[in-house]
Amino acid sequence: MISKNKILIAMQISMLAWSGYTFAADRVYVANEGADSVNVLDAASLKTVDKVHVGKMPHNVQVSPDNKTVWVTNLGANGTHSSGSEHMDMSKDTHSEKMDMGKDSHAGKKEHGEVWVINAENDTVISKIPVGAHPAHVVVTPDGKMAYISNSADNTISVIDAEHLKNLTTINVGKFPHGLRVSPDGKEVYIANMKGGSVSVVDTASNKEVSQIPLGKMPAQVGFSPDGKLVFVSLSGEDAVAVIDTATRKVVKKINVGTVPIQLFGTPDGKSMLVTNQGSKSKPGNTINMIDIASLTVAKTITTGDGAHGVVVDKNGKYAYVTNSFANSVSMIDINERKVVNTLPVDNNPNGISWGSVEVTPK
Repeated sequence: MISKNKILIAMQISMLAWSGYTFAADRVYVANEGADSVNVLDAASLKTVDKVHVGKMPHNVQVSPDNKTVWVTNLGANGTHSSGSEHMDMSKDTHSEKMDMGKDSHAGKKEHGEVWVINAENDTVISKIPVGAHPAHVVVTPDGKMAYISNSADNTISVIDAEHLKNLTTINVGKFPHGLRVSPDGKEVYIANMKGGSVSVVDTASNKEVSQIPLGKMPAQVGFSPDGKLVFVSLSGEDAVAVIDTATRKVVKKINVGTVPIQLFGTPDGKSMLVTNQGSKSKPGNTINMIDIASLTVAKTITTGDGAHGVVVDKNGKYAYVTNSFANSVSMIDINERKVVNTLPVDNNPNGISWGSVEVTPK
């Protein structure tokens, strides 16, 4: 028989949920490009606790600084879905062919996309904002006032009023902008231009491009050191990471890493920069390189899963989370132990990933 105490507890939980009670929860959000969905994971167990259906081919996801909203780039509700197509064609193995954008789902016919905004409290879509052609990544400024979206097929950046959820302006940048990040002080946005072989620097006060820094082959994403003095850029066509001094806007070093590096994310203590190595479909990469920021050398290589693509670190710097795009899974890394402690499946072709400590309403 069910005890009276258990019945009472169940009734109390139901009453709290009905009354709009919320509780704090650490969540990981995963954009699944092949499933038109976002998996919501419990950060401790990696178990899927919810799933949000979004627009076609969601590539990137970002939790806002206040942890109240989650932003997702996609091709909109009526976008053209290319079954089995990834953001970058990794079917070839030579550097010249490995990332053939002519076959890229974000580089063919210009499909104007959207950024969808999810209420983190109840995992419901609250806004769908039109942006440019084939949006790739989205970031929100530290003050939560603006969001920036890279439109790969337009060679532009869309600027969104994040408070009122409306378009502000469009900025011309380099060729095929992909990954982007806001500087820790919120004053600049660095954008990796994959086909341009450069990084664009946008001033957030004027919303204008103020510099283009030449780098090398296929820059995919950028990552700031916590003090904002260095920017790390994955060069997917060189199997390397370029390091930029933000004061001089000059490349100070290139670091050899794994095959086809994609995303980067720094630990909050400023000691490490994590880099995913995706590889190609025929020869998948399955590692993370931990770069020591002080010495600018690879300190550790960790095996995750096939197609290591997206990476994020929690606010305490205890765990990193990695999307394994070809394995349809997410791995959890203990940063101090420098090893994978859990891997669980998600939906098809996971790409972007983000972490947040959110207020959740029980369902």
